[in-house]
Amino acid sequence: MKKGLLAIAGLLVLGTSVEVFAKEIQVGGQVRPRMEYLNPSGGGYDVWTSMRVRAQVKAVLDKDVDVFVQVQDVRIWGEETNTLNDYRADNFDLHQGYVTLNKIRGSGVSIRVGRQEISLGGQRLVGAVDWTQQARSMDGVRATLSPAWGSVDVLGIRLLDTSAAGIGSNAYFGGVYATAKASGGTLDGYGLYNRASGGAKTNQYTLGARWVGKARSVVYRIEGAYQLGKRGGSDVSAFLFGGRAGIPIGKSTVTLWYDYLSGDDNATDGKVKVFDTLFATNHKFYGYADVFLNIPVHTGNLGLQDVALKFSIPLREGVKLDVDGHAFFLAKKGRASGKHLGEEVDVTLSYKYSNEVMVVCGASYVAAKQALADIGRLKKDLKFAYAMMNVAF
Repeated sequence: MKKGLLAIAGLLVLGTSVEVFAKEIQVGGQVRPRMEYLNPSGGGYDVWTSMRVRAQVKAVLDKDVDVFVQVQDVRIWGEETNTLNDYRADNFDLHQGYVTLNKIRGSGVSIRVGRQEISLGGQRLVGAVDWTQQARSMDGVRATLSPAWGSVDVLGIRLLDTSAAGIGSNAYFGGVYATAKASGGTLDGYGLYNRASGGAKTNQYTLGARWVGKARSVVYRIEGAYQLGKRGGSDVSAFLFGGRAGIPIGKSTVTLWYDYLSGDDNATDGKVKVFDTLFATNHKFYGYADVFLNIPVHTGNLGLQDVALKFSIPLREGVKLDVDGHAFFLAKKGRASGKHLGEEVDVTLSYKYSNEVMVVCGASYVAAKQALADIGRLKKDLKFAYAMMNVAF
């Protein structure tokens, strides 16, 4: 409870103390309850309701300086019997808190310092994972350059620090992500670096490129990445390739999709050949049932192939139906009985009630093959459904 009161008091102090000096004060928030059903879960099925509540303040100061503070509470309905007996606010946290110096002294360089959400490109390697109620934020510095041809982001993130109580190792993440405007599309190029100390040291580099273009009415995206260096003390040589093409049919869109993430079927040769998706928003890519949310752990280090066909159909103003079909395969067979992992169908119905209110319902069915049990994921078919309201202001 003390943490929650201190955080709220901080927001109030910020709002009252900078009101005299700030050019502008913006106050906002979010309430997002979501009921979910999952079967199997443990020995049967489970139904629960989670909720995210956020409050935020943005202060626009002199000399193009912004201050942003965002706190959130994430909980499961019923985890506190009632607030008469339990009022500790255990799930209350600082989600974001940073200062931004915008285009310093008229230059094209901006710097953001503090805890912040970071999403790069399509979030295939670095994303905020907004589907989860807690989402992801990181502590560090982000510098953005804005040349005439595009933009360049330079990151320096501290993941773990032994100076903090209970932390036994150091970990860092950084890199450069550039986007260039080109005829017919945009080209992204990036170099990312993650390092961890401790028993199994990691010094890993991820180099990649992403092209987003349009040929007549077809919108397409192609991305490839290669990893090298050391992971867990072993040499790394791993890669990712992804491609998609969206074809309009009337007011609807049909998207063809293919992803390949390399795998490793020999754990004793001292080489790591399985691709690590780092800090990706995997929920966007590999099915909404989140069978493969943590890669490479959820693929048994054997990699993944995803062949997908997606339909997006507007039903009426503010109402849209999405139907996605996935066929999953391992990149390497390894100890599994075969490469074919199964199929997944995701159906999503969204309704924009107003500019601030969105209602989304979805259902997923995963038809599991034996190989999915062989890698320790599912022993039988999975059913998942949810209903969510998102109010943001």
